[in-house]
Amino acid sequence: MLEGLRGEDSIAELCRREGLNSNVYYHWSKEFLEAGKKRLAGDTNREATSTEVKELRAESSALKETLGELLMENRLLKKAFSGMGRTIYEVLRCREGRDYPLG
Repeated sequence: MLEGLRGEDSIAELCRREGLNSNVYYHWSKEFLEAGKKRLAGDTNREATSTEVKELRAESSALKETLGELLMENRLLKKAFSGMGRTIYEVLRCREGRDYPLG
């Protein structure tokens, strides 16, 4: 169809070469051009309204919220442990029972 729009060959020759009925070509051509006009005018219904995309957006939002909560918790823990004179790595080793007794 794009070859026909370029105008390099006649539509009849293009359809004969591709084994298409010229009516099919003109139907496709009309649909293609109408879709292009609608898209340029911003009058198309995007797939962003589909249920799957809405679910993915909700999941993404929930994951972002969870990540934000974890980041805040991490910052608070770092701040709390830095006040105790220990690094976060020392505290983690302490939790694992390697170098320091708990307390």
